[in-house]
Amino acid sequence: MTIYVGNIPYALKEDDLKEVFKEYGEVVSIKMIKDKYSSRSKGFCFIEMENDEQEDLAVKECDRRIISGRNIVVAKAHSKKGYETK
Repeated sequence: MTIYVGNIPYALKEDDLKEVFKEYGEVVSIKMIKDKYSSRSKGFCFIEMENDEQEDLAVKECDRRIISGRNIVVAKAHSKKGYETK
């Protein structure tokens, strides 16, 4: 399972997110989605944690959490039709 994190402040970096989410377990990977031309963050990412229990806890505790003045949205990621998530 992978979690979706949206409404991220554009200035937030992967290391900043890792600091937030490591409270709930080991962060395996973070994929920040960036504009292919400007390399600027699009304001969302996907985070994979060590196991489903840690991801469930992160979703429960972080959804609607305020980070840098913005309420982030955290939910289980859903695969695009025809693609699979881990």
